Amino acid sequence: MLRTMSISIASIYRHPVKSLTPERLEQVTLEPGQAIPNDRRFALLLGSTPIEGASTEWMPKTKFVALVRSEKLAALETRFDDATDTLTVLRDHKQVSRGKLTDAIGRISIEEFFGAYLGDEAKGRPKVVEAEGGHVLSDHAKPVLSLLNLASVKDLERVTKKPVDPLRFRANLWLEGLEPWEEFTWLGREITVGGAKLAVTERIDRCPATNVNPQTAERDLNIPKALMMGFRHQDMGVYARVLEGGEIKTGDTLEVGPPAAL
Repeated sequence: MLRTMSISIASIYRHPVKSLTPERLEQVTLEPGQAIPNDRRFALLLGSTPIEGASTEWMPKTKFVALVRSEKLAALETRFDDATDTLTVLRDHKQVSRGKLTDAIGRISIEEFFGAYLGDEAKGRPKVVEAEGGHVLSDHAKPVLSLLNLASVKDLERVTKKPVDPLRFRANLWLEGLEPWEEFTWLGREITVGGAKLAVTERIDRCPATNVNPQTAERDLNIPKALMMGFRHQDMGVYARVLEGGEIKTGDTLEVGPPAAL
């Protein structure tokens, strides 16, 4: 394949609380074997999920409040402050709740708001939990980064015949300069970007959470069905683990290593 432009990072995102607002970053420092700092560090457990304490190891997404069941989460805007571990929740640009997620009283404030906001969908009062050391509360059991090829998203629009917001896929790194679906050829290969090195591990199978429009909170597309109809799979993006840490930033170019020897 003759490449006419370099592959680069178009955007970097983290999701401090699972299923809540993505936050855009200009740069971030990666550590070996870890996710982006504060990505999926916190989550809201369903009231029906038994747990003791305010931290947990990895759990499957069925245990948590999530977009796949509660699209109204997308109607909220949340902001996380790293210095104080404080989450601010806004609706229609007005603050509706605020609490420090590492403080018992702060957690109760957030829990009570989401319990009232979600009603029966929360299955009782949800509980704020923090990932225990070395864990991340993402859909993947191991700490990884998710990479999204913007050209693949654009190609999907041929099937949906409507715009597809990349935010639906809640990825960490948005990439530009690739051919559609080229990222699937990276499995087992290493990527150098900025001061870090990553290893691409697997494709990302997409669930109905992607059907929720992140701007309107409506289920206005069937993304898994569109992927299957158009491409005979339900995958969008790839996971990668951090091999060597270092700083990466928006605009950094990627160098993709050769395929692994058989």
